[in-house]
Amino acid sequence: MANKVTIYIENQPYQVDAGLTILEAAKSCGYHIPSLCNWRDHECSLASCRVCLVKVEGARGLVPSCAYEVADGMKISIADQKATDARRTSVELLLSNHSFNCQSCKKNGKCELLNVARDVGARPEKYMGEKTETTLDFLTPAIVRDTSKCILCGRCIEACKKAQGIGILGFENRGFSTIVAPTQNRSFSKVPCIQCGQCTLVCPTGALMEHNNIDELDAAFRAGKHVVCFAAPAVRSAIAEEFGCKIGTNGTKRLAAALRRIGFEKVFDMNFSADLTIMEEAHEFIERFSKGGKMPMITSCSPGWINFIELYFPELLPHVSTCKSPQQMFGAILKSYYAEKMGWDKKDIYVVSFIPCTAKKYEVQREQFVDKDGIRDVDLALTTRELGDLVRRAGIIWNRLPEEEFDHDIVGDNTGAAVIFGVTGGVMEAAVRTAYNMLTGEEMEPIDLLPVRGFEAVREATLHINGTEIRIAVTSGMINARKLLEQIKDGTSQYDFIEVMGCPGGCINGGGQPYVFPSMLPNEDPDIWYTYRAKRAAVLYEEDKNKPLRRSHLNPDIKKLYEDYLGEPGSELAEELLHTSYNAKREQYPDVD
Repeated sequence: MANKVTIYIENQPYQVDAGLTILEAAKSCGYHIPSLCNWRDHECSLASCRVCLVKVEGARGLVPSCAYEVADGMKISIADQKATDARRTSVELLLSNHSFNCQSCKKNGKCELLNVARDVGARPEKYMGEKTETTLDFLTPAIVRDTSKCILCGRCIEACKKAQGIGILGFENRGFSTIVAPTQNRSFSKVPCIQCGQCTLVCPTGALMEHNNIDELDAAFRAGKHVVCFAAPAVRSAIAEEFGCKIGTNGTKRLAAALRRIGFEKVFDMNFSADLTIMEEAHEFIERFSKGGKMPMITSCSPGWINFIELYFPELLPHVSTCKSPQQMFGAILKSYYAEKMGWDKKDIYVVSFIPCTAKKYEVQREQFVDKDGIRDVDLALTTRELGDLVRRAGIIWNRLPEEEFDHDIVGDNTGAAVIFGVTGGVMEAAVRTAYNMLTGEEMEPIDLLPVRGFEAVREATLHINGTEIRIAVTSGMINARKLLEQIKDGTSQYDFIEVMGCPGGCINGGGQPYVFPSMLPNEDPDIWYTYRAKRAAVLYEEDKNKPLRRSHLNPDIKKLYEDYLGEPGSELAEELLHTSYNAKREQYPDVD
C-alpha cells in the first residue's frame, strides 16, 4: 500500500498517495487544474506552459502543479486570485502567438488549448502583435506539422523520445523564434521518422495531425469505381469514442452500418485478412524453425515497426517475417481472387482501409505493394479519426445507427484470433493457436495464451509442442523493441518468435485513434486515461471470447480461398500475392543523428 500524506486544498483536508504531483493529487480529490504540457503517460512534466500554477503556502511564488510533489501538511489554493490571474495570463500569451483558423482546423472541437482557454477565462485579444514565422510541413504521407498552432508544450518531444526511443523532435532556435521541429527544422520526410503518429496523439492543438485524405476518397466515388472498404480490428474498439461514448464501447456493428451509409459498395472486416496473415505467418515460422531458417523470426504486421527496423536495425531485416500486413494482404486478394469471383476488372476497384495507424498511410504507398501491372494492393488508408469526420459529414447520428454485420460474401468470415490482432500480444497468440494445430493436428488448450497479454514492456512464454520447446516474446513501442533487437545483434537472444508492435499497447493505441486527453476529462474517474488501453483491449478480448470460431485455420472462407485459389500456405501464388521484402533506409539520412 502506498504511503499516505495529508494535504489541504482550499483548507479542506485530504489523504493522498505520497509521491504524487499536486496536479495528480488534486484530480484524485475532485479538483481540475488546467494543464497543457503535462502528459503523464510519457512522464512529461516539463512545466513549460505555466497553465497549472497554484499557490502553496510557504513557497516563494506560484508553483507549477504538474512538477511539484505533495508533502505532508501542504496547503494548496487553486482558487487563489493571483494563481487564477496567472493561469489566465499564461493562456492569453499562448493565444497571442497562435493561428486562429479554428473553423477550418481539423482539431476543432477537440482542441485542448481552446478548452483550457474557456476554463481560465482567457481573452484571445488581450495581447496582439507579431507572430513567430510559420513552417508548414505536409511532405510525408502520414503527418502534417503546422508550427503556427504549436504552443511549445513539448509533449510530442517527450512521446517520441520516451515512448519510442527515437527523439527526432526538439526545440529549435531560441526566444521568440523557438519552434518544435526535427533538427534544422527539416521536414519529417528528411529525417528518420517512423511515422507512427504518437506525436499526433499527444499534441494538444492542431500543430501535429495526420495527413487528411478524405478528398481522395471523394474523387474515387465521383470516378464511379467499385469503392470497397475494410476496417481493422482496433477501429471497433475506439470509433464510438468519436461520438461521445465511453472508452471501452464496442462499435463493431454500428461501424459496419455507418460504412454502408457513407456509400461503400462492399464493407468488409479486416479480420478476414488477419486470419489469412496467421496462416502464412504460422507456416513461415514452422518452416524456419524446423529447417534452420533465420531465427528468431519477428512479426511484420506493424508498418511503424517495419519503418523502425529498416531505419535503425537494417542488418536484422532477415529476421523479419516476409508476410505482408493484413491490410496489404486484403488489398491483394480483393484485386485478384475477389475480382475474379465478382467479374470485376482490378483496375476498376478502389480499396480503402480504415485503420488506427498513421504509418499505414505510408505503407499503402510503398513500391513493394504495387503489382506487375502497376496496381496498388490498397489505394487509400484513413484513420479512425478520419472515419469519425466522414460519419459526421454524412449527417449520421452514431447512437441511432442499427447494428449490422459486415459483408460475408467470399472474403467475409473471420475468427476471434483475428480480432485480437488489434492489441499487443494478439498476433502472437493467434499465431500460436494455428501453429500448434499445424504441428500436432490438434487444437491448443487452453486457447487463451495469458502470459502474452498485458502492457508490460516485454512479455514472454515457453511453449512445449510435441516435446519441442518454443520460446516467444511480445513487445510494443520502439523503446522496448530496441532492447530485444540489441539482444539479437549481440547473440544473446533466447527467443524463437517475437511479436513487435510499433505503438505502445499495439493498434488500440495507434497514432490515428481518437484523442484521450486528461484535461478534457475532468469529470471522469481520475484513473480513466491511465487505463484507456486496457478498456479498448477488453473490447477485442471479449469479442474473441464470444466468436463461434477462435482459430484462424478454422475460418471457412480462408479454407475455401486455399482450396480454390492459393493452394496452400507458402505456395508460389501465395508468395507472389501475400509476401514481400524490406530494405535498409538509414543511408537516406547520413547527416542526421
